[in-house]
Amino acid sequence: MNQKKEFVLKAIRTNNFRQLCEEFGISAKTGYKWRERFYEHGFEGLEELSRRPLSHAKELSEGVVCEMVRLKQAHPKWGPRKLRHVYERIHGEVPSESSFKRVLARAGLVEERRLRRRSETGRIFTGRKASAPNEIWTVDFKGWWHGANGQRCEPLTVRDEWTRYVLELRTVADARAQTIRACFERLFERNGLPGAIRSDNGVPFASCRGVLGLSKLSAWWVALGIDLERSRPGCPQDNGGHERLHLDIERELRGEEQQASFDEWRRTFNEERPHEALAMKCPAELYQSSKRKFEGTPEDLSYPGMEPRRVKVTGHIHYGKQSVFISTALSDWSVGLESCGQEKYNVHFAQLLLGQFDQTTASFRRTEAASPAEKEPS
Repeated sequence: MNQKKEFVLKAIRTNNFRQLCEEFGISAKTGYKWRERFYEHGFEGLEELSRRPLSHAKELSEGVVCEMVRLKQAHPKWGPRKLRHVYERIHGEVPSESSFKRVLARAGLVEERRLRRRSETGRIFTGRKASAPNEIWTVDFKGWWHGANGQRCEPLTVRDEWTRYVLELRTVADARAQTIRACFERLFERNGLPGAIRSDNGVPFASCRGVLGLSKLSAWWVALGIDLERSRPGCPQDNGGHERLHLDIERELRGEEQQASFDEWRRTFNEERPHEALAMKCPAELYQSSKRKFEGTPEDLSYPGMEPRRVKVTGHIHYGKQSVFISTALSDWSVGLESCGQEKYNVHFAQLLLGQFDQTTASFRRTEAASPAEKEPS
């Protein structure tokens, strides 16, 4: 006879129930429970009962489960939280997030996320973050792939940092400065000018040898009054949100080459896909065009209170009889010379201080000493 049976047989005859419980080493609460089960079900009531409910008050219907699976199949790279908000948008009443996780896991539709290690530095870099639309745009090329026709495809991607709104996702013929400039001219005409553009240090956004890393393209941005925010070399986390966008593109568009497919993906991303960082709103709900309108490229820059000097095609400026090399990236733009005494001049390009020109030695010393020098052509 086991302990429970022995206890209940004595419990129905004892005059001191609590003392009996102490003898069997159980609490009075447990003793009363065993006795009540014996009264109701006999010795069978003393067997351990399963804690699993026979049914659930909120058990999901077959139709609900099918709809959850359908949404996942329509958006295979979206997680339970995003899918739940889409479901709620369509149907109103919605299962819990844990229900979505459980259903998708049982259906074998959950893909474990792999975390990438990121490291940390650069040239024009402040580390500032956007807090409103159009404060900072981010730009990069998605790593290339071969399309169905065997041609190489390397989409250009541009997004608004604060709202996550994808401004551009476009196949381009090449990565030359004039090609990308044409894309940005269309973007500026449609959305206005941002306060700053964040990019990496690669071509055509930057030049590893140019003064302050300026390229033809980024010099044009500066001439339009746009600040530069570069991620530090070897530190993709400085543009982490854009890297995350590329992960989504890699998962969902790799192998595509038609612009129509990119346009539809961009529309879905902006107008339908909820974003956790936006309190599950869509980017299009928050994004609005910049109040800074694009009025075309100025013919040149002016420098009140300074001496302007036009940069030649060779990258030189002339001062008196002296010729000093600045940068070929600034050719056909003017720089401003600000006297700072002892025949030395600070050299400005728009809002940037490039370095200092020393008339006594006919030399130009850059602002940043650590970057590789752009060599003067011989």
